[in-house]
Amino acid sequence: MNSEEILSIKQLLSTKKKIVIIPHKNPDGDAIGSTLGLYHYLLELNHDATVVVPNDFPDFLKWIPGADSILRHNVQTETCDSLINEADIIFTLDFNAFHRTGSMESVLSSSNGLKIMIDHHQAPDDYATYMFSDVGMSSTCEMIYHFLDMLDATDKIDTNIATCLYVGIMTDTGSFRFKSTTNTTHKIIAKLIEKGADNSEIHNNVYDTNSYERLQLLGCALSNLRVIPEHKTAYISLSQDELQKFNYKKGDTEGVVNYGLSLKNVVLAAIFIEDRKEGIIKISLRSKGDFSVNEMSRKHFNGGGHTNAAGGKTFKSLKETIEDFISILPSYNKALNDE
Repeated sequence: MNSEEILSIKQLLSTKKKIVIIPHKNPDGDAIGSTLGLYHYLLELNHDATVVVPNDFPDFLKWIPGADSILRHNVQTETCDSLINEADIIFTLDFNAFHRTGSMESVLSSSNGLKIMIDHHQAPDDYATYMFSDVGMSSTCEMIYHFLDMLDATDKIDTNIATCLYVGIMTDTGSFRFKSTTNTTHKIIAKLIEKGADNSEIHNNVYDTNSYERLQLLGCALSNLRVIPEHKTAYISLSQDELQKFNYKKGDTEGVVNYGLSLKNVVLAAIFIEDRKEGIIKISLRSKGDFSVNEMSRKHFNGGGHTNAAGGKTFKSLKETIEDFISILPSYNKALNDE
């Protein structure tokens, strides 16, 4: 964002507005942390702000300050649509194309509210009046910190805001181990701790609240782990029957794909999860080095994301999806073995 755009946004926010803040479908820690972090800031400015999510989010994020105020579009559709249609400003966070919101795509496309996009994914659509897009950022939560800094508003960051932003940065950087974590990221984290974010408690709330069923599901996933050494690839599959057997809840498979990537000599890891209700196979891809799973996902799996972390889906069976995945690996063999 340039200085003129920042001045315009400052002017917009100088008087009370109806504002809706929206993340992508199946919101993760960065999506929830960024929307709630911005939500608390806007409340401090006395705006009429609401966070609307397309659908539910994992239980391990529901302790975050303000989470109980979030509205779910798939449950409270009429209320949410009214808020979106009446909004003066609509912030879209952690996504850059309306189709990433699922069933909310139509109401967002037809809404008249001024759009402000803050996102770190590749190839953004051109729908926003103001767009803060930077694929080099670790997370949208880090971008929210920079956004507040540009607005000369970091003095407004309290414990609630600091906690929300810490969650998103922590989860989207894999607890600060991914390549996107920079010295600036760590400086921001230090400032968030100074503002009241309790790093130990946050980590415990997100990562150390496993249910017995979730650990059993993890065991099942690891028993399904397969390695293709000639392509430096590992993959995990979970059928709908396996999910049901272990009482699957949203978020239970978060991070499981990283177990495949942790294997020695593995450059590419994938997890394939059957979702009979939606009639799809959900795919998460992770990679090391410069191998782009974003490009792979966009080309083959109706998705996208970042160089080292992307998602996608197919409308085929679980077996067919895995077969397709294995069949394309030879075309990436040189790139995988160069890493």
